[in-house]
Amino acid sequence: MLSMIVATTDKGVIGKDGTLIWRIPKDLQYFKKVTMGKKMIMGRKTFESLPGVLPGRAHVVLTRNENYEVPEGVTLLHDEEEILSYKEVQEEVFIIGGGELFKAFLPHCTKLYVTYVKKDYEGDTFFPLEELSAFQEVSREEAVDEASGIGLVFTVYEKK
Repeated sequence: MLSMIVATTDKGVIGKDGTLIWRIPKDLQYFKKVTMGKKMIMGRKTFESLPGVLPGRAHVVLTRNENYEVPEGVTLLHDEEEILSYKEVQEEVFIIGGGELFKAFLPHCTKLYVTYVKKDYEGDTFFPLEELSAFQEVSREEAVDEASGIGLVFTVYEKK
């Protein structure tokens, strides 16, 4: 089953200059809790933005570069069609970014974990919020990150 996890502003901003704009501890904790023990699919730029291979999770990186090298234990894909095969597996497999993968695979996802960051940021990479009409909200939890004071809304959607 393909799922997606993303943090976005109410206007759909998810990044700028190839990186996340924010590092909000409470959101990072949520990301870790939800993805722990699962397989994560990401684009090359998202992989390169990570501090390294995240423990306890399998990493799958999609890139057009046939010569791209990844650390041992990281799976490399070169064809978006290969990602669709994960729709058929029982366990939850997460698409974690970036913007191109979110747009391409949102229609193929069964479940979305969307964290709304309650602060305005300028960005150049966006999540297609208009596509959420194909999903229904199944849970919502509001929180405030103690370190930054930024409000967060952890929302889960399932395909209608």
